[in-house]
Amino acid sequence: MNVREQPIIVVLGMMTTMPVGGVVWQTAHYLEGLRRLGFDVYYAEDHGMHPSMFTDRGDVNGSEKAAAFLAQTLDRFDFGSRWSYHAWHADDQYYGLGKSAIEEAFQRAAAVINLHGGTAPRPEHQGGGAFIYVETDPVGPEIELHNGMAATERFLDAHTAYFTFGENLGGPDCKVPLPPPRYEFHPTRQPVITEWWREIAPESGERFTTIANWRQPQRQMTLEGEVYHWSKHHEFLKFLDLPERTAQEFELALSSYEPGDREMLEARGWKVRRALDFSRDPDAYRQYIAGSRGEWTVAKDQNVRLRSGWFSDRAATYLAVGRPVVTQETGFSHVLPTGRGLFGFTTMEETLAVIEEIDQNYEAHSRCAAEIAREEFEAEKVLSKLLRKAGVSLPR
Repeated sequence: MNVREQPIIVVLGMMTTMPVGGVVWQTAHYLEGLRRLGFDVYYAEDHGMHPSMFTDRGDVNGSEKAAAFLAQTLDRFDFGSRWSYHAWHADDQYYGLGKSAIEEAFQRAAAVINLHGGTAPRPEHQGGGAFIYVETDPVGPEIELHNGMAATERFLDAHTAYFTFGENLGGPDCKVPLPPPRYEFHPTRQPVITEWWREIAPESGERFTTIANWRQPQRQMTLEGEVYHWSKHHEFLKFLDLPERTAQEFELALSSYEPGDREMLEARGWKVRRALDFSRDPDAYRQYIAGSRGEWTVAKDQNVRLRSGWFSDRAATYLAVGRPVVTQETGFSHVLPTGRGLFGFTTMEETLAVIEEIDQNYEAHSRCAAEIAREEFEAEKVLSKLLRKAGVSLPR
């Protein structure tokens, strides 16, 4: 009896550039979701970025440590023999799968997914199948296209299909400029293996939490003379008084902050902890989310004012573990059900009303949160839709 060969998909990722739980889970959901659809899935890093979080004075290269991190991480998800790390930023060495093996996978692949749109296209990525751009952070590339940036056009031209977490692009209230017609951007969202989160659900904690970078001054964008910020601290500061307005406790697990930032927040009633104390461990990261009462958070100014429709991959995992999410409105309420388990807000008054509603009917909102995750973010649903739009046939 002939056994049908599984079609190959290669996911180009970025885990070594940001080796923290959020990026690990975001990537693992893609890998496992594609495997559950029946594909033979490989993970590859071929971006050439220096693995700075793995370097020190005694090792300015960091490649071996970065590769060891990938080996350990992917083995945890049963992809231990199906990855490649190309250290062309340094010695051009391949770790995991060798050069010929990963290039054969690229050549035979039904699709190569450029996750985050973070890998500069190389000829070997472009075999006979689809080359899919998945933009997890919208706004910047769209503005660059609007401004006629040739480098962005060349980057995108190498791909055959385009997807964005900006699910409100083209909507009547969205101010993000639409890409030129040759780049047809399709909406997509974070896939989640919801059972990975249901299986650890303990009793909820007492605090609404979030995990975020506080201050990131880079990557500001200018559109029609107006500056749009990447750094979230601009939006957090609009709600600085929140803990003083309610008995509910709030905790921010932060990176990229100064001691003065922490002192300011704690003086206003926020609980603050260092995110890297737990976020380097994917399981500790997951446990932190599961041990929360829910998520309260803001979005980047770019997504808020331009109404991109972006929705956080992290928020999707809060939902999956049955934790209600209260997050700043970006236009996502046009495409996701809100009002039970998931809430968008724009003002302090809206935030306070939602927190009170959740506290009064917590169990109902917890159930609704988990239901939204299953209905809207289940990996096989999200990824099968993406692949069909990209012209990739499903194996089953």
